[in-house]
Amino acid sequence: MARLRRLLLIFSLSLLKHEFPGALGGSSPSAAKTLVWGPGLEPNVVLPARFFYIQAVDTKGSNFTTSPGEKAFEVNIVSPTEQFTRIWVQVLDRQDGSFVVRYRMYATYPDLHIHILGMISDCFCLGPVYHEGCNCPQPSGDLWEKHMKCPGSFAQIDKDLSVFNSLDPDLISTEVPVRFGQRQSLCHYTIKNNKVYVKTFGEHVGFRIFMDAILLSITRKVLLPDIEFFVNLGDWPLEKRKSTDKIHPILSWCGSNNTRDIVMPTYDLTESVLETMGRVSLDMMSVQANTGPPWHQKNFSAFWRGRDSRQERLELVKLSRAHPQMLDAAFTNFFFFKHDESLYGPLVKHVSFFDFFKYKYQINIDGTVAAYRMPYLLAGDSVVLKQDSGYYEHFYSQLQPWEHYIPIRADLGDLLEKIQWAKDHDEEARRISQKGQQFARNHLMGDMVFCYYYKLFQKYAELQVTEPKVREGMELVEQPTDDLFPCYCQRTGSNTARDEL
Repeated sequence: MARLRRLLLIFSLSLLKHEFPGALGGSSPSAAKTLVWGPGLEPNVVLPARFFYIQAVDTKGSNFTTSPGEKAFEVNIVSPTEQFTRIWVQVLDRQDGSFVVRYRMYATYPDLHIHILGMISDCFCLGPVYHEGCNCPQPSGDLWEKHMKCPGSFAQIDKDLSVFNSLDPDLISTEVPVRFGQRQSLCHYTIKNNKVYVKTFGEHVGFRIFMDAILLSITRKVLLPDIEFFVNLGDWPLEKRKSTDKIHPILSWCGSNNTRDIVMPTYDLTESVLETMGRVSLDMMSVQANTGPPWHQKNFSAFWRGRDSRQERLELVKLSRAHPQMLDAAFTNFFFFKHDESLYGPLVKHVSFFDFFKYKYQINIDGTVAAYRMPYLLAGDSVVLKQDSGYYEHFYSQLQPWEHYIPIRADLGDLLEKIQWAKDHDEEARRISQKGQQFARNHLMGDMVFCYYYKLFQKYAELQVTEPKVREGMELVEQPTDDLFPCYCQRTGSNTARDEL
């Protein structure tokens, strides 16, 4: 039987002697009432970068709505039983009275102490605490979902799969390569006994790395059902047949109103989750700590930067040149169209995404397909003006116009009118911005991305009527190994459970 270890979470959040700048009425956060919560305090929630939240609360029980100072809370995370603790911790000030604390573990520990200096409130949980690279899947999918607090369903998954009465892996494995394999870039995956196998089709299969990475990450965390499926590695969704025709199940990063692909979180959002506090600088948590100046100090112009991947983007830049007092839009690169400087102006230097939020109004306009920047724009502290589009990401169906964003016509014909509306209705625009931001915080963080993938694979597997197989030509996608910091798996019933130390 695996040993149970204790995970001691010590919240020592004491009042500092001075008053924090930016607090309501000059008050200080209350030691007794300040709130601490989130998945990073649950040892059974394994994420590439764990995270939890701190909400500063004053002595009257009111939440701070401005920052009490970026150094208001100091967090230390150690394992008292280990001589060296390889954990990187960051405290991110969201400038609204709340903080995201994120930490990335590079080894598995039998116990952890999380110190939030310095009010004392003890929480005792069971360990050990596994790091991202530890191959120790939870045998029970139901229990994993409970720990992750996954929603019972995702409307987009239900809609995408509703056109299939059943799925026959034997049939699909032969028909899809014939129909798509010569002209498109595809990956054919089988997950068998929680191991990942793949065969590629087409020339441009470099984006396979994103799908390999998320599948390996999920299978380290939870036992997946045996499943066999195809992933489209290109931008455009593939399945154009009508629902009354014979439709093939193709998993894609983007959907459209004219296709029947099964939509996953984009490769961009997926990588940002896997590489948070790693090789990416833009992720859903870092955006929340870099939302620019307060609302009333932001520039009263709409802002956009990007490349020339759609005709409407050309029109957007021409509109900006004609109305510079309303709109700051410029190209950073030309690739698809001829660069006519007399029409579109000179190319401009790339701007840090965080600097976008110096402007109140952010324009989201399609590129080759949906613009994958939408999650990050929502997470900022500006209001999004979103182009009406036939393309969508996995979460678009949950967004409501005039609640989470300001809608603009596909041809941008009402863009100037909508910018002027936002200027004339500043409080309403700010409310929409805040609703969009809260949506991103609730639905687009790493834990929900993992939940979406798991529920998609679970629901897909339930439709299979023949046994998924490791087909001829498939290769095993190996789990990465770390000989310097191996993990020890103590989950009872895990088919990979083993003590490596």
